Amino acid sequence: MSVPMPGSPRTQTTAAAAAKKKKKPVKKKKRRSSTLASITLYTFFFLFLFGSVFSLWFFLTETGTNLRMMMADTIISTQHRDWAKYLIGEEELKKRVDRYWAQFDKYSEIKDKDLVRVEKKPVAVVEKKPPVEIQDIQGKNFKGKLLIVNDPKSLRIAVPGTRGKGEKVSSMVKRLGAIAGVNAGGFVDPEWKGNGFQPTGLVMSGGKIFYNDGGMNTRNHIVGIDKDGKMVAGKYTPNELIKMGVQEAVTFAPKFIVNGVGMIKNQADGWGIAPRTSMAQKADGTIMFAIIDGRQPGYSIGATLYDIQNIFLEHDAVTAANLDGGSSTVLVKDNQILNKPSSEYGERYLPTAWLVFEEPAKANIKNIWEGLDPSKIDPSKW
Repeated sequence: MSVPMPGSPRTQTTAAAAAKKKKKPVKKKKRRSSTLASITLYTFFFLFLFGSVFSLWFFLTETGTNLRMMMADTIISTQHRDWAKYLIGEEELKKRVDRYWAQFDKYSEIKDKDLVRVEKKPVAVVEKKPPVEIQDIQGKNFKGKLLIVNDPKSLRIAVPGTRGKGEKVSSMVKRLGAIAGVNAGGFVDPEWKGNGFQPTGLVMSGGKIFYNDGGMNTRNHIVGIDKDGKMVAGKYTPNELIKMGVQEAVTFAPKFIVNGVGMIKNQADGWGIAPRTSMAQKADGTIMFAIIDGRQPGYSIGATLYDIQNIFLEHDAVTAANLDGGSSTVLVKDNQILNKPSSEYGERYLPTAWLVFEEPAKANIKNIWEGLDPSKIDPSKW
């Protein structure tokens, strides 16, 4: 085997070939860099073009504006209401919120025609029906449960057992020996991290006022039940509620079915898409709660109040009103949570819940706010 000498033609040829091989990868890198730059440029151009077209559609077309308003309404119904200004502007946000409350006040002023007749049924008839029934309900973008309470007088408003913080509905059901329960009224919730102890407006249980952050002649949006088992919804003062014989009540809005007629005329006025808890009553006194899951893409995004209204009307409701929803929405039966709460932390701590009892008069529900000044409660302190 011969070995080429340094400087020989064969050695030079070999060296030249090696040099060429070394240069080839450099050319490939340049080609790759050029290709990557082209892809990046085209990507930015496409995104810019898409963004421009989408913005024109989103802000200048009727369908885009409808979607934008729906998104804004969805944000308005959460604790982050101010974020809606990035979609519709501060002025439009204020107008929209004011318009909703004006609508809610208008709904509450419609006179009730007294269509509900809660009659005392024979024992044999009562025994045939269970205290509660649960049905699955769903729509285009949502899934949920319908809790049917056959005796409206079996319902009580429950409150936490310990001062200083709210209580989970599942805990209230277990502690008080209830059959089932759902979340009820609203509460002061700073930065969406409140302790659930301070309600908003009014709380009544067993015919007594447990909490009132206003005067006895201050009107509040009320959802409640009177001594005859009739659902009461609308705007009332505490003095009026006492005269009416209201037994159980919390503050929330709006009342959206009156005398069997839906007040919400379309999806656009349905106050956005969200998890929801709402309450209704049929002419025979049967109470229904709609518990709708939301904020969970792939499972259930949520419902508008128009969606809930349609469900209740399909089940012959004559009166209906909204309760607290969002991450508070929960349904408990036999000490089990039957829905999928949207809160990433699980079930929330709340100040009030609607509970179903076999013997409601014997429920040991005590007023934990007795003697407390509402203005001195710290809702953020755990």
